[in-house]
Amino acid sequence: MNQDSNRKVISSVLFVCMGNICRSPTADAVFRHKAREQGVDIEVDSAGTIAYHQGESPDSRSAAAGRARGYDFSGITARKVVMADFDNFDLILAMDKANLMDLQDMSPDHHLPKVKLFLEYACQFAEMEVPDPYYGGGQGFEHVLDLIEDASEGLLAELRGKVRGGSC
Repeated sequence: MNQDSNRKVISSVLFVCMGNICRSPTADAVFRHKAREQGVDIEVDSAGTIAYHQGESPDSRSAAAGRARGYDFSGITARKVVMADFDNFDLILAMDKANLMDLQDMSPDHHLPKVKLFLEYACQFAEMEVPDPYYGGGQGFEHVLDLIEDASEGLLAELRGKVRGGSC
C-alpha cells in the first residue's frame, strides 16, 4: 500500500480563535469561498475557545474587510468549541498558540493529531500566528486576510494532493 492510500481524507475543518468574531469567522468565509472556487467539497465551520460572543455575528470591521475582497459572512455566528467538535471535524485549526494550547487541553488524546496551527499551511508568510486585530486599526484586518488567504491556498493545495505536509 503506498503512502497516498494511507492518507486520511479530510472532509471537514474547524477554524478556532478566542471569541469567534474576527479571525476564525474570516477563515471560515475565506476558506469556504476558495474551496468552492477550486471544486473542493469540504465542511467548514468556526468556533471560539470562549463563549463570550456566543450567537453574535462576525465583527463588523472583519466582515467589511472580507466583503471588500468578495467573501460572504452570511450565516456565520459565534459559538464555543464543544467536545463533539473533536469527533466531528477532521482538522481543527487554531489561529494562535494560546488557542492551540486551549484546544490541546480540551482534546481527547486520540484527537490531538488533528489540532494544529492554521498558519502551518501558509506559503508566503513566515508568521505562525494570526494576530488578533480586535483592538487595532483597519490594517490589522487586512493583514489577517492576507495571512488567511495564504494559509487557505496552502491547505487547499495539500488537500488536492499538490503539496505534502503543509510545504509549498
